[in-house]
Amino acid sequence: MDITEALVRNLLRDQYPDLADLELREVIGGWGNQMWRLGDELAVRMPRQAGAPQLLELEYRWLPAMADRLPLPVPTPVRRGAPSERFPYPWLITQWVHGEPADREFVTADESGTTLAEFLRALHVPAPADVPPTPRTGMLQLGHIDHFFDNVEPGDAVREIWADAVAAPAWDGPPLLVHTDLHPANLVVADGRLAGIIDFGDLGSGDPAIDISAAWTLLPDGAAKRFFESYPVDDATFRRARGHAVQKALFVLAMANNGDKGLPGGKPTWRAAGELALERVVGRSTR
Repeated sequence: MDITEALVRNLLRDQYPDLADLELREVIGGWGNQMWRLGDELAVRMPRQAGAPQLLELEYRWLPAMADRLPLPVPTPVRRGAPSERFPYPWLITQWVHGEPADREFVTADESGTTLAEFLRALHVPAPADVPPTPRTGMLQLGHIDHFFDNVEPGDAVREIWADAVAAPAWDGPPLLVHTDLHPANLVVADGRLAGIIDFGDLGSGDPAIDISAAWTLLPDGAAKRFFESYPVDDATFRRARGHAVQKALFVLAMANNGDKGLPGGKPTWRAAGELALERVVGRSTR
């Protein structure tokens, strides 16, 4: 379905007429959802891929309950659009998180490691029983990253870090709430500082190492040390997080290469972020 400005405007008039006259601007980007900025403080998120409606429902269920205890802004849902003859899926109106995604404006602030650590410590609490387990924490398997090597020549160091992560003891604590999808487009930056975290559609329960990997993949040089001073972890969690960082860096580079080839989902703006992430995790992945 072609999600046009006219469609979004008519949906607002049908279901939320008090918001229908606010300025509406399409936001370029997004994957499972097409987003429109609504006025200065709100956004409309419209699912455009299979599975996206279920992910929006997950955000609608959990983000409002979490937002007040998180130390960075998140796109808290404020209204839910119902399926209708105009559009057959649920859709959301959320708060707008001000700033630019980290694939367009890099994090540069010295305190960013501490800021991200404080956010993840607040997020990583024991998960309620009805939060679904995330399959992403089960990605630490020997052959899982091989398919990335068509796009990137990883070198021996990458393979060694991955093998070490696979061999590390599994998480033996309670399942924690985890974001799981901390890549450059889901981190919001303003003036070089962390300004928010977005896209909680893959929120789940499991091993926090998958989020801790962001210490290398999303933060500037030197910030990982500050991160681990504020969020200390045991050796096994450190090793698993380093493996997830390798996988995420390779994923970012693969998506950038897809953009060069004109493939669907390509993100050419991710190249620099992926190259820096891989350099950090290989060259500076010690505490």
